[in-house]
Amino acid sequence: MASHQASSEPAPPTPTPSEAPGALGLKAVLLSPGYLKLLVLAVVIGVPVSLVAFGFVGLEHQLQHWVWTSAPQQLGYDQPPWWWPLPTLALAGLLIAPVLTRMTGHGGHLPVRGLGGPPVPPKALPSVVLAALIALPLGVSLGPEAPLMALGAGLALLAVAQAKRDAQPSVAGIVGTAGSTAAIATIFGNPLVGCVMVLEAAGLGGPQLLLLVVPCLLASGIGAVVFTGFGHWTGLGIGALTLPSLPTSGVPEATEFLWSVPVAALVAVVVVGAQSLGWSTALFTRRRTGLRVILCAVAVGVCIAAYGLFTGRSPEEAALSGQATLGQLAADPHAWGVGALVLLVLFKGLAWGISLGSLRGGPIFPAILIGAAIGIACSGLPGLGTASGLSIGLAASGAAITGLPVTASLLAILLVGANAADAAPLMIVSAVVSFVVATKLRRTAPDLD
Repeated sequence: MASHQASSEPAPPTPTPSEAPGALGLKAVLLSPGYLKLLVLAVVIGVPVSLVAFGFVGLEHQLQHWVWTSAPQQLGYDQPPWWWPLPTLALAGLLIAPVLTRMTGHGGHLPVRGLGGPPVPPKALPSVVLAALIALPLGVSLGPEAPLMALGAGLALLAVAQAKRDAQPSVAGIVGTAGSTAAIATIFGNPLVGCVMVLEAAGLGGPQLLLLVVPCLLASGIGAVVFTGFGHWTGLGIGALTLPSLPTSGVPEATEFLWSVPVAALVAVVVVGAQSLGWSTALFTRRRTGLRVILCAVAVGVCIAAYGLFTGRSPEEAALSGQATLGQLAADPHAWGVGALVLLVLFKGLAWGISLGSLRGGPIFPAILIGAAIGIACSGLPGLGTASGLSIGLAASGAAITGLPVTASLLAILLVGANAADAAPLMIVSAVVSFVVATKLRRTAPDLD
């Protein structure tokens, strides 16, 4: 009877998603005074962080231009001679060794570890900035993204009162992440890429993701406004990852989708191989760090000089982060023969791998160049066009180096601009294939502590 009475009573209404306890809790958090204050803090912090980041990138860009353009011209060279990287990288090693061995923070984390890691404490920021301003302009095969993220996170944490961080530990993580996105707002060519990247890397899901995405998106937008405005007002370049000109593209053929699998897998193999070299280099520099870092810097210079010597082209193409070379390659891919592209991948890959485990900078930009070079080199295969080869290389390299296929796909799609509508499916397939292959091949990171 009791059972009958229970079954005859009307069942309680099923709550709609907006009425679910988790959603109600999320709504309460989003509208709470504390969270609204956090959004205001993201804006307040985003402006000064972006200004400092803009100054850092502008200074690095000007130093790079002087080392690789102005100085050779003053000595009577139209372009840097093949031997130019030998003294510049030796100087980089000599200058950066004491920063890595004696300063607090040791110049930040190793690039072979990726972009992640805990936020850099403010007291370590001087070594991070100094190491990057030494290594990047002098030709180390790394990008500016990791130092920028460390700089943004460290400055953001510095701006938050210690007492408040202790009282709400989660605030430190959100503010630090927002600072990172503000600092790299346009270095990837679009503020949305940086925001998606840090969120995908955070590995959060459900309501927690929304709590993090709003301040990050806000800080990224503020950072982009600052970067764009000051870039326009000052005329200073920031070296953002963009492709001003691209080969013509159409709807990919079925054969191009078939080629995307082996080409993307090849890109993943090359990227993981360079990372393995980076881990070996990191183990090599654990002891007698100062001397061995100098030796690694010299080895990077030898690789870059070898590219210039064997190809007769400017060694600058294999040096630095690769942003400028990527733009040139996309604008005129046929200016490089297949042999020159193979040598670019070989020597740039060796220089990048050594740099990953010994010097300081970001790992993403050189990987994108290497992937693009592989894709264009493979575009001579039957049924694979130049534009599709480039698209495959861009997406596959981003997924392999970051381990973030969504971010890699978005970055590649935004880079190809007008070709995006036709190339997006091909790039998504390439990113997934490369991600899976790289995950399968990548070895467990050795213990460096």
